[in-house]
Amino acid sequence: MSAFTCDYSGASAAPSPNFGERADGRSPDIILLHYTGMETAEGALKWLCAPESEVSCHYLVYEDGRVEQLVREADRAWHAGKSVWKGETDINSASIGIEIVNAGHPGGLPDFPDAQIRAVVELCLDCGERWGIAPERVLAHSDVAPVRKVDPGEKFPWGRLHAGGVGHWIEPTPIAGGRFFQRGDAGQPVEALQTMLSLYGYGIEIDGIYSEKTEGAVAAFQRHFRPAQVDGIADFSTIDTLHRLLSTLPRLGV
Repeated sequence: MSAFTCDYSGASAAPSPNFGERADGRSPDIILLHYTGMETAEGALKWLCAPESEVSCHYLVYEDGRVEQLVREADRAWHAGKSVWKGETDINSASIGIEIVNAGHPGGLPDFPDAQIRAVVELCLDCGERWGIAPERVLAHSDVAPVRKVDPGEKFPWGRLHAGGVGHWIEPTPIAGGRFFQRGDAGQPVEALQTMLSLYGYGIEIDGIYSEKTEGAVAAFQRHFRPAQVDGIADFSTIDTLHRLLSTLPRLGV
């Protein structure tokens, strides 16, 4: 791929050949955050730019806050894989993909440095303003691909992003006792939980059965919005946090 002018003025160009056209001229309305999950930033960049990898992203954010743009925002980067959000399955065409340099779960889930998070906030604010992306559509890879993906992980500081003006967030309900639902349960309360997850955007079948997929969606929700305990069990803290998030959506108000 030839050089291009970066869409974000704070980035430098590191062109990747792994991209295509957005389907039907689609404009991005999702920002999708990942961690690289590799030992080094250099290794991640090399892989994202290798034709044989068939993966890429729009932006790569280093630990020290440097930002490189690999694919133009007008183009479709290959970062989401098999994913779904609010019934949409071509998440690559709908999103701007941001890879954050971090070894992730394979590397012990290290903390994200302050400089890196500040850079992510500034980048997301810039992309969000230029494309009119709603706060609730700043998502984790694990949100759109539960079970299959777990990045950027439960240590990613979504609350700090929200404090900087990025994303949808409320303080999670404290973990306490009470009734809960888990794998193997079935019935109307499970169906109600599945309906709430679907309303928020998770790709989940509403069948009243607490299956592996339901457990995975609950774990993905916890990883993003109730990260203190990620176990896929729908306790009061999880359900109440989900209900409160839904109640603050501007177009839903449940």
